Amino acid sequence: MPQTVRRFVIGDIHGCIRTLEALLWDQLAIIPSDELYFLGDYIDRGPQPKAVLDLLQELLRSGYRLTILRGNHEQLLLDSLRSDAAFELWLLNGAAATLRSFGIHHSRQLPQSYRDFLAALPLYAVTDEAVLVHAGLNFDLPDPFADTEAMLWDRSFRSIPERIGGRRLIVGHTPLPLSTIRQSLNWNKVFLDGGCVYGRASGYGYLCALELSRWELFAQPNVETEKVFLY
Repeated sequence: MPQTVRRFVIGDIHGCIRTLEALLWDQLAIIPSDELYFLGDYIDRGPQPKAVLDLLQELLRSGYRLTILRGNHEQLLLDSLRSDAAFELWLLNGAAATLRSFGIHHSRQLPQSYRDFLAALPLYAVTDEAVLVHAGLNFDLPDPFADTEAMLWDRSFRSIPERIGGRRLIVGHTPLPLSTIRQSLNWNKVFLDGGCVYGRASGYGYLCALELSRWELFAQPNVETEKVFLY
């Protein structure tokens, strides 16, 4: 009997490279035949955003099957390339950690290969069971996929499965305690941002992954040893 392909959806990483490695290698024990879906926010706030981007690209080069979605923090970086005002907004949202990890002072110094990588990231993905997107969808529109702003910034708990082919909506973006994330597995909108970058306070501090076939949640506690830069 052929082995069922495992499909993992992984929440917001925010530069927490050690925690990501512990999740991938120790908890999930990933292999190249697995399908990995990342929900965005790889950069900012945590200690090693560059290392996270480098690992994702190395996995791609090594033949792993990755779908890497864009989060609002990747969008903030891309927008910051266009204006000083957008750069200042990015700085207010944890950019210091990303700049520090690259050894640069402005996003315009970011190597072109990283700019191209981030600019090419899609905003959503669709599986048989779910629509995957960083933040959410706008169900007030005739086409919920028409609002790209909602895909990156939505904070609602709303989803209407009938509008997306009977599928659930799986998102990151909104940090929630692990107990609430477990509850959301029974909701139409499932949340996977365990606030990994914020450390172990009030139920936060987990990097979460959901295996789609078995609907099994994995929660890796934060194991970073370096400072977190919230601003």
